[in-house]
Amino acid sequence: MAQLPDLIAYLDELLEPGDFDDAGPNGLQVPGAEEVQLVVTGVSAHRELFERAAEAGAQLVVAHHGLFWDFHPRSISPAMRERLRILFDNDIALAGYHLPLDAHPEVGNNALICAELGLEQAEPFGSHHGRSIGFVGRSDEGVPFAELRRRCSEAFGQEPFAWDSGPELVHSVGIVSGAAASMFHEAVARGLDAFLTGEPAGHVMADAREGGTHFIGAGHYATETFGVRRLGDLLAERFGVEHRFVHCPNPI
Repeated sequence: MAQLPDLIAYLDELLEPGDFDDAGPNGLQVPGAEEVQLVVTGVSAHRELFERAAEAGAQLVVAHHGLFWDFHPRSISPAMRERLRILFDNDIALAGYHLPLDAHPEVGNNALICAELGLEQAEPFGSHHGRSIGFVGRSDEGVPFAELRRRCSEAFGQEPFAWDSGPELVHSVGIVSGAAASMFHEAVARGLDAFLTGEPAGHVMADAREGGTHFIGAGHYATETFGVRRLGDLLAERFGVEHRFVHCPNPI
């Protein structure tokens, strides 16, 4: 059993959310039980995740995508009311960490993707409001592009979308999880061999062909399971709580 304020203080200290200009609040978003025995983690805060957390008897949910975003209406919709009702009725707290969890050099999505793909985590990459949130993964010996795609399929559990427009042997990959196709131009400008994110966009076909750079869209959800799962494991190791990652797959 651990105290909720201690868990949140640890996550806030680890991820330093105050350093990021994000589209929503990071940290504790909904208060709940003060004592925590079971932590559930998941990619996105929505009804299915909350229902399954309640069924498991969790006192805290930690998500990568929290409930509240600048692009959502300020009023509470019927769907939001139901999400909050599940949390309130079951005394479940919710914490969300978005860009801070993408960018962290040890437990972040992009650092962990480098490791999953067998690449050396090198320099920061992917500027967002003056702050890098991704990394360049490098291989001195190079990875054949076909092998890189195979590693992606294995790491993300699905066949990635790809524009095969770069060199056969890949030495450098710009990695930014989620919806970061707008950062593809940075990979081209920096002369990287490939770029990996979650979602593609219409402009990347021409950009890839004309820039001579591979584009890999491995899935928004699929590229963002790593960091939040690692957070749950860290809480279990440090505070002795139980951790369960709840898989709510999204094909996007």
